[in-house]
Amino acid sequence: MTTETKARPLFAARLTPHRSLSPKGVKIVCGLAAALLLLPGLIFYLLGAWPVIGFMGLDVAALYWALTVSLRDGRRAEQVTLWADRLELRRISPKGEETLETYNPFYTRLAIDLDFDERTTAIRLKTPQGEVPVGAFLNPQDKASFARAFGAALKQARS
Repeated sequence: MTTETKARPLFAARLTPHRSLSPKGVKIVCGLAAALLLLPGLIFYLLGAWPVIGFMGLDVAALYWALTVSLRDGRRAEQVTLWADRLELRRISPKGEETLETYNPFYTRLAIDLDFDERTTAIRLKTPQGEVPVGAFLNPQDKASFARAFGAALKQARS
């Protein structure tokens, strides 16, 4: 059974990083930053310190670059699909490149790392080939929720 068949998986989840700012929001934030720097820039210009305006422009450009890189990183994803006979982990990079890893669910264990406040800090799949991190970009609540649901499905697949 693969993802191309019409059979239903035991578990399927698409994990994506949370991004609260849209591309339109990036433009608005950068426009507001430029507008807020306009008055001090004008004052510096009138005082004869006109090179300061260029550095303020570099600040806005650096802000735009950082927010754009963050948006691009938000395009990465992981698709976890559990079938009766296999576990598929499809990773999609920010550039859109896909990798597919398959594991036997009978030999795969779920490992959950917790911090001192009992928050989930990491999720790993322990396989005969080694350990594979899953959902590293998720926040602790999403990691815990995914781990509960996936752990129950993995237990069901083994029985």
